Amino acid sequence: MRTLGKVIVVGSCCALLGLSGNAFAAVSAQEAEQLKTTLTPLGAEKAGNKEGTIPAWDGGYTTPIPGFVNGGKRPDPFPEDKPLYSISAKNMDQYTDKLTEGVKALMKKYPDYRIDVYQTRRTNAAPQWVYDNTFKNATNAKLNGYTLGGAYGGVAFPIPKSGAELMWNHLVRWRGASWHMTFTGIMGTADGKHVVLNESTNDTQMPYYKKDGSLETYNGDNWVVRTINTGPPIRAGEGLVGILKNDPDKTMAWTYLTGQRRVRRLPISCCDTPTPFSAGVSTFDEVDVFGGADSLRPFDWNIVGKKEMYIPYNSNKTFAPAIDQVLGEHYMNPDHVRWELHRVWVVEAKLREGQRNTSPRDLYYLDEDTWIAALADRWDANGQLWRTLFTIIATAPDIPATINTTWGDYDLLGGTFFVNVLLNGKPEQYKIMPYYSDRVFTPEALAGEGVR
Repeated sequence: MRTLGKVIVVGSCCALLGLSGNAFAAVSAQEAEQLKTTLTPLGAEKAGNKEGTIPAWDGGYTTPIPGFVNGGKRPDPFPEDKPLYSISAKNMDQYTDKLTEGVKALMKKYPDYRIDVYQTRRTNAAPQWVYDNTFKNATNAKLNGYTLGGAYGGVAFPIPKSGAELMWNHLVRWRGASWHMTFTGIMGTADGKHVVLNESTNDTQMPYYKKDGSLETYNGDNWVVRTINTGPPIRAGEGLVGILKNDPDKTMAWTYLTGQRRVRRLPISCCDTPTPFSAGVSTFDEVDVFGGADSLRPFDWNIVGKKEMYIPYNSNKTFAPAIDQVLGEHYMNPDHVRWELHRVWVVEAKLREGQRNTSPRDLYYLDEDTWIAALADRWDANGQLWRTLFTIIATAPDIPATINTTWGDYDLLGGTFFVNVLLNGKPEQYKIMPYYSDRVFTPEALAGEGVR
């Protein structure tokens, strides 16, 4: 590795591996041994940085938060922490190399926008069986084009060699196997108004992480979801079921429309197709910052490198206030979002020749500890920085895991924003559930649940 512009740049051989249509080999057994020495069991650098502003990983945060009951509100595990400093348009030049282009654009567009930077805490942890499976995946997992094979129950590519492998790590990141949420989705208009787009109940499962499963019995479903809208009144009763596969060509989704009283299969549930639950404001490939293996196909994915950047992290405090307090006129209220300095992998997506997408170039920033795509920037066909995406990363030591929750995007040109999975004011916030029956995630179950 070598340093260029304060980014650790991975050699050109790795960049070439980001191209589509190739079969990518797993790492050697010798390389995999790093997961027991210099790397964490999930593939991050175990050591801290030389300045001491990023600490060494010491096993993560697994201490139960006092008073927390599964299914209840998730409290801040570090309530005594105070911001070390704040960054805004006034002083952002001092920190420019650690800010994404999207964050800097928000600061320039809205002079009152800021980020409060806290002590960095490397909280991520996982059960031992996830660590064990990750170690196996290191020498077994491979990509054939963009189809994942040879991986189960852990990070697919803990020692990544390509941009596509990094994005797959995000898609199969550890966040529990089954969970339930109730949440709100809101659009902010350019003139500062808030419009409720969805009130939803959501059940999600990752068959990829079925504890008593195995690679030999695994059916290739990596993420399944059922969402039912309970509001606003015009959308109450609508529903969506999605089954995301390791083979992008086999991903499926269905929607229930109350006006038609029938379930329809969505012809396209990927890429830059607008999502029904956002009323077309957000696209399928922006869910959780990046959603769906089928959204990989239009792009070439290249590793830019690894660098230290400010990202939302350990921000359980975001869940505490009411929605009208956590959202400002044009952005999430900075008072309620915790940012930290972490090492991230930077991945560039460039639209392949002959493919179409509203955004021909994107940059994604993946936290090295969790593999969560914490932030992303998207450019339009004119080369203008168009949209910047984010997710709120929170601590869940009961799982144990560090998870992403609330996510959204800012339209830097139009001035609107969309924030989904707002858990504020909800009695249940990311409730860990027993493993659901496969029947829950079917069109038939959707029809039964989606009647107004």
